[in-house]
Amino acid sequence: MTNATNGTETTGTAASGGTVTPGQVQGVSFLRAGDSPDGGPTLVLLHGIGSDAQSFAPAMSVLAGRAATLAWDAPGYGGSDPLEGDWPDASAYARRLDGVLAALGLDRIVLVGHSLGCLVAARYATLYAEKVAGLVLCSPAAGYRSGPDQPMPPSVQARLDDLKRLGPVAFAAARAKRLVSDPVALTEVASAVERAMARVRMPGYEHATQMLAGGDLEGDVAKATCPTLVLCGSRDVVTPPDQAKAIADVISADRVIDGHALRLVEGAGHALPQERPAEFADLVEDFVGCVASVVQEPMSP
Repeated sequence: MTNATNGTETTGTAASGGTVTPGQVQGVSFLRAGDSPDGGPTLVLLHGIGSDAQSFAPAMSVLAGRAATLAWDAPGYGGSDPLEGDWPDASAYARRLDGVLAALGLDRIVLVGHSLGCLVAARYATLYAEKVAGLVLCSPAAGYRSGPDQPMPPSVQARLDDLKRLGPVAFAAARAKRLVSDPVALTEVASAVERAMARVRMPGYEHATQMLAGGDLEGDVAKATCPTLVLCGSRDVVTPPDQAKAIADVISADRVIDGHALRLVEGAGHALPQERPAEFADLVEDFVGCVASVVQEPMSP
């Protein structure tokens, strides 16, 4: 497998030959690429708290000849309108996502969440199980199971305080490098991660921290019924391998595909889809292929 390190942020024709194009529907901006061979499910890619749809562009260009992909800008990110009301939970994000998918005519998907996006992906899988063929949780944020009537968890409150004190550009400069396994060697990736984080804004970021505070990834993963895979970089210091293993451990045996509930990517950091877009794409494609083969297996007489 090729360990590509493409930090490209622009849309268009990428080096792999895949074309990533922007779109917008129902107040949500997104990127799309590729076609699903033989009518396979669309891969729906959900980014993390300090990122946006562009974080998936390198992997989308790799996957373009193999699968249809859609990466949204979460509400309040990129060109997407924020959610209304105070303290939105993962269900509010899942409902907004379902509206987008319905408008685009997508009713059979594989959800691929990264970091905070895993909370939305897993909640969607519990609410709209009939539409979800599989669930991939990459560098998963577990959530803190804290409600709006409770104090914000200190580490989550610190994010908001830092953003308000420093502003987005300095906030990103202080935090972004931690997401990359080797920001000196992977300068393009580190720069792309920092630029994306510098684009965060209120109220989208505050809503996302509230969703993180109230999230319960283990609970949602345990309730989901679809095949599920957890991915994590061995050098992830944001959502480390032990945390990923705890999530993988609640996946029931009948939902584990090809014997793997967790796959560690040696040497990769938190920004796995950007550090290793080709390897990330291969792992997702292999999972989708295994899901399809299980679904298509004939019943025993």
